[in-house]
Amino acid sequence: MRLSLLDRSRTRAGEPDSAALRHTVERARRAEELGYHRFWVAEHHAVPGIASGSPPVLMAAVAAATDRIRVGSGGIMLPNHQPLVVAEQIAMLAALHPGRIDLGIGRSPGFTEPVRRALRVSGTGGFRADLDELRGYLDGTGPVTARPRLDAGVPLFLLATGAGLALAGELGLPVVVGGPVLSDRAALDGYRERAGDAAHLVVSADVLVGDPDLALPEAWALAAARTTGEFPPLEPADPGRTTTRRQREVVSDALARTITGDEDTVAEQLDDLVERTGADELLVSSSTYDRDALARSDAAVARLVTGAEPVARVRRAG
Repeated sequence: MRLSLLDRSRTRAGEPDSAALRHTVERARRAEELGYHRFWVAEHHAVPGIASGSPPVLMAAVAAATDRIRVGSGGIMLPNHQPLVVAEQIAMLAALHPGRIDLGIGRSPGFTEPVRRALRVSGTGGFRADLDELRGYLDGTGPVTARPRLDAGVPLFLLATGAGLALAGELGLPVVVGGPVLSDRAALDGYRERAGDAAHLVVSADVLVGDPDLALPEAWALAAARTTGEFPPLEPADPGRTTTRRQREVVSDALARTITGDEDTVAEQLDDLVERTGADELLVSSSTYDRDALARSDAAVARLVTGAEPVARVRRAG
């Protein structure tokens, strides 16, 4: 079972945004030491709680600070960019760090209308057309040749929901899925049938080993976003925090979707997740205010999934 890590460069109350970026690079170094297969970064624009707005720039910093771990985007949001520019950025990274660069592509535009205007979102042919154009630049079949030209291709992953799963299957692309679609076994099986031998299912989940209250800061931030429209920096966990009824509902739902607890509890939940989905790879996407606790959680997850003794507890279904 391959184990990978997605870090969204979450900001924290009372700290400059730059601290979040430095922590992302530090976390990548530790992930490499712990045996994680990939380390991916995110794209969010003008969001107070996330410092990462340019995945290729952050990928360059992470790749330069590490030696072996694969580095990628989870993902670059194609509607926000010209396909040729994305191809050139990724090709440059792959030329500088051969065999270590992944390209995860998503289709979400900017979070708000002002952000979408600021990004000049202007895709003319739709996501599928832009994706085909991007692939053409990367494999050398496009109308122009993206430079630097690569001797070997860059693995391309599609971040998908139900409709995206069907597209990934049709194109024979590895796919990254999370959230409610993980309970839709028919959609997951349909992807495998369409993709055939090219199928590779990466299951993304929030996982925190330790005190369940570690999941509260992220849940509170989500509740704030749903009720105020602004996704804020992480704050320390406070179980007695005063919230509205709607915020409590969002927090409850977020906690229910997070895999958390001691190592035995998390191992059982991960085992169930893999059995239900038939995952080929786990992409852990977790954050909390306490960086030391997060580092301990990353190490514990690595022990559970890749360690010599616990590996049988989290196994590929079938």
